[in-house]
Amino acid sequence: MGYRKALHTYIEATNTHKFSNVKKVLHPEAVYFFTDAICRGYEEIGAYFNKTWNLIKEEVYSASEVEWIAVSTEMATCTYTYIYEGYYEGKFISGKGRATNVFLVADNEWKLVHEHLSGAVKSMGK
Repeated sequence: MGYRKALHTYIEATNTHKFSNVKKVLHPEAVYFFTDAICRGYEEIGAYFNKTWNLIKEEVYSASEVEWIAVSTEMATCTYTYIYEGYYEGKFISGKGRATNVFLVADNEWKLVHEHLSGAVKSMGK
């Protein structure tokens, strides 16, 4: 599986709302920078994902404007706009922000080792 496929698989796994599926794409030493927390390793990251899935029902997560900004045979980094939608307290919500993902090859598979999420921002040129 290449790095592009790894990102696609990660997003598909996220939309299953089962951390066991997400975990298959994660590096065991993964570090996440969420907008309100830093999580390290499967246990902390899984707890955060499960908390979010419990708050936002039927959440659908997607990525647009994906840019691969650094790629080698063993590491790949991309930035993208993330989009989410779902139901919070019975009301439909949606939003977006910026993401940076770092993948590396571990045991001959591309694994997500870092994700950094932030709120939506305006480009300096726009």
